[in-house]
Amino acid sequence: MRVLVVNAGSSSVKLSLIDEDDATLVDRELVASHSSIDAEDLRAAIAAGLGGADVVGHRIVHGGLRFREAVLIDADVEAGLRALVALAPLHQPKSLAAYDAVSEALPGVPAVACFDTAFHVTMPPAAHTYALPTAWRQRWGIRRYGFHGLSHAWIARRVPQLLGADPVDLRIVSCHLGAGASLCAIGNGRSLDTTMGFTPLEGLVMATRSGSVDPGLLLWLMEQTGMAELELARVLEHESGLLGLAGSADMRDVLARAHTGDAAARLGVDVYVHRLRAGIAAMAAAVGGIDVLAFTGGVGEHAAQIRARAVHGLTFLGLEVDDQLNAEANADSEISASGSHARLLVIRAREDLEIARQARGVLERRRGHTSHS
Repeated sequence: MRVLVVNAGSSSVKLSLIDEDDATLVDRELVASHSSIDAEDLRAAIAAGLGGADVVGHRIVHGGLRFREAVLIDADVEAGLRALVALAPLHQPKSLAAYDAVSEALPGVPAVACFDTAFHVTMPPAAHTYALPTAWRQRWGIRRYGFHGLSHAWIARRVPQLLGADPVDLRIVSCHLGAGASLCAIGNGRSLDTTMGFTPLEGLVMATRSGSVDPGLLLWLMEQTGMAELELARVLEHESGLLGLAGSADMRDVLARAHTGDAAARLGVDVYVHRLRAGIAAMAAAVGGIDVLAFTGGVGEHAAQIRARAVHGLTFLGLEVDDQLNAEANADSEISASGSHARLLVIRAREDLEIARQARGVLERRRGHTSHS
């Protein structure tokens, strides 16, 4: 069963045609702005070699309270996805635009929505509930949803494969560090806690997103400076994080400048690592210890210095990194020192394979149901 994976991200749309053996037959990456995609370019890319799929798997950022697992998209589901735009105004419209363009290019090919929030529906109430009035939480569906679930789900499957272990026996802290960044506490293959919340703004310092800030500070800015909501949102989403601290959203550039003694870049790295260490320790507490610390995403896979600095500050958890292995690490490799009490892994991000797996599963269940009917 061939799956066309459509991953609409913050700056690009990635297209991958995956065969039944999880081999990538063709892939393309199209540039996309913060708010839109070029539907014509997308259709042209599909026509130029991405046809022949049995099913299309779409990455959808937000499933809200309704969508708790991957689902075949029909008219009712599509309406439900569009109703969730208010919860993810920066991401959902782009995913839906990609769905529209691909559906036009591949009429009749079933499409499956695979959600970044779905992996986190297993979080216990203590982890997903905000200390806000019950009336608010019930009326507006306010809770910690969590994101990057497709990436964390891949880590939950890939780590046991690499270690030859049963997921039941592993307490994993997954670190998805890219332009967006989040951590996940994984126990028995399920999400027990994560750092992102109602929106992808909560948690770690990111490329251009602030991560967690005191909500009182935001209220103060609105009250004392008259800052409008849209301006506040723009700055928090697009002008904060590493960009706000160091003047660059590219970790490679920030690390290079920090190495030369640039004060702003050094502060940016220090704040990033401080928040990362604290988050890893919190996730270890949520899952009751740590057997595996896994790094993935652009920064997680390629920034050896960030991995080393994070681990060097967590020796109290029994974590020790092998500096040589860390410096030489490639995809799906171990960087643990011999005395480390937990395994330290660098895992290639493969949201595409997780989407393909979920899309196949939905289509197979549908075919099975049809045959039994």
